Amino acid sequence: MEAYLGIDVGSVTTKLAVLNKDAELMAALYLPTQGKPITTVQEGLRQISEQLPKDLEIRGAGTTGSARYLAGVIVGADLVRNEITTHAVATLQYIPDVQTIFEIGGQDSKIIIIRDGIITDFAMNTVCAAGTGSFLDHQALRLNMSIEELSQRAMESQKPVRIAGRCTVFAESDMIHKQQMGYRIEDILYGLCQALVRNYLNNVGLGKEINPPIVFQGGVAFNRAIVKAFQEELNTEIIVLPHHEVMGAIGTALVVHEEMSAGQRESQFKEFSISDLEYHTSSFECKACPNLCEIAQLSQNDQVLARWGGRCDRWERSPESSRH
Repeated sequence: MEAYLGIDVGSVTTKLAVLNKDAELMAALYLPTQGKPITTVQEGLRQISEQLPKDLEIRGAGTTGSARYLAGVIVGADLVRNEITTHAVATLQYIPDVQTIFEIGGQDSKIIIIRDGIITDFAMNTVCAAGTGSFLDHQALRLNMSIEELSQRAMESQKPVRIAGRCTVFAESDMIHKQQMGYRIEDILYGLCQALVRNYLNNVGLGKEINPPIVFQGGVAFNRAIVKAFQEELNTEIIVLPHHEVMGAIGTALVVHEEMSAGQRESQFKEFSISDLEYHTSSFECKACPNLCEIAQLSQNDQVLARWGGRCDRWERSPESSRH
């Protein structure tokens, strides 16, 4: 039995997906990265292998996400792709006529515009937290409630309160002010969700032609109050797919499936047993030019597997060629 593996390593969560030869999802996993991408990828491989048949053969593996190059070295990826491509490919697999994709994760957000099955425009926010999941997480923590409870209570709102949401600092002070004025917490929470939606549309979505069908994915799509706020703001249906949180991993598996099937080459995937190996990360300062970049490197048994982090590609070539 053959299958294809996609791994999406983000700053907050790591996602894995395995598709069979008919591009059907066999297994998926959603784990917190916790600042340890190497350990999390290894743990993810260990857990997902337990969900799969013993006679399964991985014919191709790919990586995406902010730590895609690092994850690619660890697993022996056959390809590495950016998140824009993988999210678009996955969404088109399920909603072929999709025109707009909203993707909101823990620490970044993106919008992808698609016309006739082709990406025509996109934008990303990796700087401001006010349009991301951490915006809600922080307030849930402050109010001593889970993010699930925040979503549930926000849905009970009858008269939402407008929260100044252009910045997380202003939003928090405004929420405290509204609480002191005696507004219901449910109305404040839904106002917070509306603020996140406004911030997303006014920043990431600025100048974009947002047409339906609109698909919303990423971890924040679990929050039904955010989905409702998007629908009210745009006055249209917002589609949330069953596996919205792992769409980047699914898209990566789909891309590697297509490429490996067409090329008929052997996969470089290092097998699930790599979850038991020990890796070491370190860094040094490159003195080749005045930039003095800090270069990170990944090693196993004193052998350098990869280096990255410079402004040029001097260290991102193979470790052997970097020595010359």
